[in-house]
Amino acid sequence: MSMKSRDGTTVAQQTTFIVPNLTIKELLDVIPAHCFKRSTLKSSTYIVSDLIGVACAYKAATFVDTFITPEHLSLPSPYLYTAARLAIWALYGFVAGLFCTGLWVIAHECGHQAFSESKFINNSVGWVLHSALGVPFHSWRITHAKHHASTGHMMQDQVFVPKTRSQVGLPPLDPAKEDPVGRSVTNDVKEELWDALGDSPIGATLLSMGYLLAGWPSYIIRNASGQRRYPKGTSHFKPTAVMFAPHQYYQIILSDIGVVLWLAAIITWSYYRGFAEVFRLYLVPYLWVNHWLVLITFLQHTDPVLPHYRAPEFTFPRGALSTLDRKLLGDLGSIGAWLGATITHGICETHVLHHVSSKIPHYNAWEASDALRQKLLRSGIKLDGGAAGWAQVYRVMRQCKFVEDEGSVVFYKNAYGLAAVRPVFPDSCASDSGIEIDK
Repeated sequence: MSMKSRDGTTVAQQTTFIVPNLTIKELLDVIPAHCFKRSTLKSSTYIVSDLIGVACAYKAATFVDTFITPEHLSLPSPYLYTAARLAIWALYGFVAGLFCTGLWVIAHECGHQAFSESKFINNSVGWVLHSALGVPFHSWRITHAKHHASTGHMMQDQVFVPKTRSQVGLPPLDPAKEDPVGRSVTNDVKEELWDALGDSPIGATLLSMGYLLAGWPSYIIRNASGQRRYPKGTSHFKPTAVMFAPHQYYQIILSDIGVVLWLAAIITWSYYRGFAEVFRLYLVPYLWVNHWLVLITFLQHTDPVLPHYRAPEFTFPRGALSTLDRKLLGDLGSIGAWLGATITHGICETHVLHHVSSKIPHYNAWEASDALRQKLLRSGIKLDGGAAGWAQVYRVMRQCKFVEDEGSVVFYKNAYGLAAVRPVFPDSCASDSGIEIDK
């Protein structure tokens, strides 16, 4: 929200963010010791349950499909039979996509060594599961570990790195007309920024759709939305890419082999059974997996209330706390939120805890997250971002346009140059409250 002062300058109604000074030991000490234990057997049961979920979705769709015939139904038009079949298999794709997202989450845990006490088992299971979903396991595991080490760091984070004022082609900030922390901006600058950035509902909708459909492959293939200091041509499939060390060369090759085998399996399946079957049974759920992956991770790391740091003020705990917990399918009510959390193993709902300690398996993350959340609340930090859905992606796309080129702690500004939050350091304020999110 914003208001106008007497001189016509637009002023934002901002929330104050107290830059946290918690240590990683303070955060880890509140987590019960048994939450760190990993069980190969228990972790494996979730793979089985996800596969059973996909199988049940397939059997249910096949069973219902056999009854959509003129012998069983009396419909006035043959087109309605086609529409009914499309609806059934579209629902299958949605449900199977959720369960496959659960498999993706388990593979992701393997990359964090959270699946098992054995590194060999973690890497083997992770390679199989991620390869089966078109993901280069080791390549992504390596850059994802860097993301965890430098979350929210403007120069070191690997993904969802904000564009700066200069990168979006805006003129340099004029402190006489525009507050550096985005609290106020004169009307002439406001109009200039709006004309340069645009913020039409149609544009935001199309941008959101493209992001959700193509964001994941664009990132692993060409580093879209990744670290902007990397050279053009940076790719997760290139063993000599700048983000990999020389000793990781053959791990990248092994990851590429997994994806090549995945492509070969899809081509072979299409050759013998037809592309229509492959599209209906596998590619539609696969597209849903990509969609959920981008939606979840985007909303966990992108919001007007989240800080981004430059080197002078970055610490690992500050980076870990520059994320949000959200409720997947929370827009559909409590039942939707329960289904989203259960099928995708709480990846969206326990994300802050995951950044504090990524080796905690998902079945222990709920208890650990509750303990951590209480600690953060006592420190005045509330990191519950509400629901995770299409409406939130649209909102964030419209509100998060750029950050300033200067500043050790920066927040997104909108198309008017206004920010929803401004940073304050603990030694410069009397209160001890942090982010307050109410959505």
